[in-house]
Amino acid sequence: MKTRANAVSLFCAFTLIAAALGQQPAALAPPRPGFSFPQKQTLTYAVDWRVFPAGTAVVHFETTGDRERIIASAGTIGAINLLFHVADHFQSDFDIQRGCSYDFNKQTVEGRRQINSTLHLDYADSKSILNEKNQVTGQTKHLEAPIGGCLTDLLSGIFYAASQPLVLGQSFVLPVVDAARTVPVTMKVEGREEIKTPLGLFKTIRVQPTAAAGVVKNRGNIWIWYTDDDRHLPVQMRARLFWGTITFRLTANEAK
Repeated sequence: MKTRANAVSLFCAFTLIAAALGQQPAALAPPRPGFSFPQKQTLTYAVDWRVFPAGTAVVHFETTGDRERIIASAGTIGAINLLFHVADHFQSDFDIQRGCSYDFNKQTVEGRRQINSTLHLDYADSKSILNEKNQVTGQTKHLEAPIGGCLTDLLSGIFYAASQPLVLGQSFVLPVVDAARTVPVTMKVEGREEIKTPLGLFKTIRVQPTAAAGVVKNRGNIWIWYTDDDRHLPVQMRARLFWGTITFRLTANEAK
């Protein structure tokens, strides 16, 4: 059971890292002047559990008009995949100028568990709308909750944070919509480090997200290393949880 739980949690870690970016907080601050979100880029991350290669995560960016779309997938490889197959897919749409999320969709396959969910943010009616279906049992869920202004979601929040000034020793708060609630997430800019990945050596800024609620509360520590330049590209992400450490390292950055 422990091995299966670790395998499931392994690629839930992609969501957990995002959720750590996750009462009613202030509305989302707009991106800093001159910042550009990635366009037609694909980021590939190798994922390790402790010292073992465990999977791959791929993040693709598309831009249409005033909207940015992030499409991400995470799946197990090797022995972990044989023990417990995981294949998760995420999609987020948000406004480039303001950063406001509009839609966040998830399709999760974790062993026998298969859940599809859609989260829509209706700013005109000030509410979030969640629809979820268990593909195995056929059970469905519909939830609506009030929202108060511009919010980010669990996926785009990782990359939206790059649009903010990352000033050493300072913090900023992101209002993150998580299912039927909004969670304020504090992003603390802790320090500078040189990080080595298969793409080379990067000068980075280390940021620690923390939240008083949500799926990662009291489960460990999360860090994201952004490049110390105008892009603030996340080249490494780490979740140190009670059952072990999951690390995402950037292995490819392609324009396609």
